[in-house]
Amino acid sequence: MAGKPRVGVLALQGDFREHLAVLTALGADARPVRRPEELAEVDGLVIPGGESTVMDKLSRSFGLAEPLRAAIDDGLPVYGTCAGLIMLSDTVLDAIEGQRSIGGLAVKVRRNAFGNQNDSFEADLDVPQLGDEPVHAVFIRAPAIEEVSADVTALATLDDGRIVAAEQGNLLGTSFHPEVTNDYRFHRYFLDKVRSA
Repeated sequence: MAGKPRVGVLALQGDFREHLAVLTALGADARPVRRPEELAEVDGLVIPGGESTVMDKLSRSFGLAEPLRAAIDDGLPVYGTCAGLIMLSDTVLDAIEGQRSIGGLAVKVRRNAFGNQNDSFEADLDVPQLGDEPVHAVFIRAPAIEEVSADVTALATLDDGRIVAAEQGNLLGTSFHPEVTNDYRFHRYFLDKVRSA
């Protein structure tokens, strides 16, 4: 990985194109991942925002769910945004019947924690790991982390105390969509994880 890190974006559903564009702009060899053999070729993976229930079904029908969990357990760096955070969470508190997550991130998450599309909002977050400048975050039908295990580090919280960014080892998750702003510090932070893995 002396050159460009090969970073996949799960491209089954959701806003994967935006993540591919950001990662490419940051110097990664970014590529869509839809099949297990494509997953095997990347050094890191982003799971984008979208609809977590649909993403769950598609990841299973494309044969990606089990290989992805095995890759996570093997140390593959994975960054989940919005629905991607739900996919990474060990527990989905308000899952619909039959919904599963990939898991790996030892958190309990609530899917539509802030309401529906009309309740989308923006907020400035203090994220000390990314520097002094606040991160402007866009929340669209966003989840929130309601509980974390001792192994998980909360990176950002809202004023009401709800956790909206967290990491655990090779895993990173945000409730919001950094790919729709011009602040790519979370993507850079993830690429540093990929390079050091």
